[in-house]
Amino acid sequence: MLSELRVRELGVIEDLALVLGPGMTAVTGETGAGKTLVVEAIELLVGGRAEGLRVRQGAAEALVEGRFVGGGPGEVVLSRVVPVDGRSRAYVNGQMATASALAELGSGLVDLHGQHSHQSLLSAPAQRDALDTFGGTDPRRRAAAQARARQLEEALAAAGGGVAGGGGTAGGGAGGAGGREREAELLAHQLAELEAANLAGAGEDEVLAAEEERLSRAASHREAAYRAYEALAGEEQVLDRLGAVVKALANHPPLEALQARLRALEAELADAASEVREAAESLLDDPARLAEVTSRRALLHQLRRKYAGPGGSLADVIAYQDQARQRLAELEGWAARAAELERALAEARADLRQAATELGHARRAAAASLGPAVEAVLQALAMPRARFEVRVGGADGGPVGPAEMAALAGDEVAFFLAANPGEVPLPLSKVASGGELARAMLALRLVLSGLSGAVLSGEAGPCVPSVGSEEPRTLVFDEVDAGIGGEAALAVGRALAALGQRHQVIVVTHLAQVAAFADAQVAVSKVERAGRSVAVARPLDGQERVVELSRMLSGQPGSLTARRHAEELLATARRAH
Repeated sequence: MLSELRVRELGVIEDLALVLGPGMTAVTGETGAGKTLVVEAIELLVGGRAEGLRVRQGAAEALVEGRFVGGGPGEVVLSRVVPVDGRSRAYVNGQMATASALAELGSGLVDLHGQHSHQSLLSAPAQRDALDTFGGTDPRRRAAAQARARQLEEALAAAGGGVAGGGGTAGGGAGGAGGREREAELLAHQLAELEAANLAGAGEDEVLAAEEERLSRAASHREAAYRAYEALAGEEQVLDRLGAVVKALANHPPLEALQARLRALEAELADAASEVREAAESLLDDPARLAEVTSRRALLHQLRRKYAGPGGSLADVIAYQDQARQRLAELEGWAARAAELERALAEARADLRQAATELGHARRAAAASLGPAVEAVLQALAMPRARFEVRVGGADGGPVGPAEMAALAGDEVAFFLAANPGEVPLPLSKVASGGELARAMLALRLVLSGLSGAVLSGEAGPCVPSVGSEEPRTLVFDEVDAGIGGEAALAVGRALAALGQRHQVIVVTHLAQVAAFADAQVAVSKVERAGRSVAVARPLDGQERVVELSRMLSGQPGSLTARRHAEELLATARRAH
């Protein structure tokens, strides 16, 4: 709800502040007093087009501020600054924002009815939602079925697609049944080759390299070992000499420590000499084993080049083998998986068709009722020959696809209006008359809010729960009473009052019959200050309201007859409430 509105330097408004309440508020005043500027200020506040020409002459910029309370976002303060030159500036709760962000936020707070292109019910999605609200249709089952079918389509595509190949990863870029068969054959051949190789592990090549080196130089290694043994344990060699040294130190107490160290060294050298001899005896020539190791290493080298790429290791080959085994298992199980997915997808598409068909039937049935319901209210609002059509596009049949399902479900919903006999119905967005459009919107709001009966019965009636809970809380009507009078004006007043039971309604009106039904009335007038006209606004109460209604009725606020008529109008409106 718009609780406060502050306008500065906009047109003839110098500085205007309004405190607004719930229900219906009528904004009245002489022609040219500045009433419509109040609507323009609200339009700027919710992202409307800003033009420097709107700024009051002599001022550098215009400012509009509005405080909204209640609803989803809690308390929100919107601001718009319009300079004479340059781009406008927008603020949300004092923080800088874009005009588009202001419009997005404002669309959930305010709906303007008149010659305004951004009314929510002029958009196709909003009209479809309104039809669903009126008919109580629920598109969620179709949406769930559509999501399920899309999920299965993606799963089937993923199951049938190949894995990117090359560079040490298993698979190939094949697609389709033939491609999967070729990929499976290739993987089976590769796995047979790898499994036949019986790889011992990532370090097998390093072990074989050491063995190959030992076997290929066995004679040289053996000769070196025998020479070392002779040097250590041969006649008059190291061990004999060291033994003589140990004996020479015996029975010399000061040298016992050295003798013990040398005796330990003698034992260590004896062990080493024994190991060298054993090594020499074990280093035998084995040409057959050498050939076997050399052949095995050549095979491992070939496998690295083939499955691991340049610079690849045996660990990469083993990783490829694991990936190939997993991919082959996937491909071998694809037929069963694909058959299961295709069966589930066929069921999901059938469910989607059924859900879309039911939704489309429900929407077309609701459309057949919504049009006459709005026409009935329009007749009460002085448009007795108006035709209001709700057109739902699409038809039954056709394949299952996004466009076909949209047609089947009747997603294309459009509201058409022919205000006068002989006219071709036009989309609401193309209706030229602001007054006729505003009344069509008023009729729609009343029907969608479940309040049309109050207008048709001639009484505002009790508050009826709104069918739609997502509608903007503040509705602004301008020109809604254009070209009407008498009983039709009373009907418009009753309609706005009924709508005011569910929303905050602000209406700019020239008709006393409409203003009398308001819960509050604000008079806008011009005064002269320092030689310039300035618009001022003040709330009316008691006799002030009677005087303003008298002026609206006869142009003579002091007329006793007009005052009696005004008092009678107020009494009639109070009884209707």
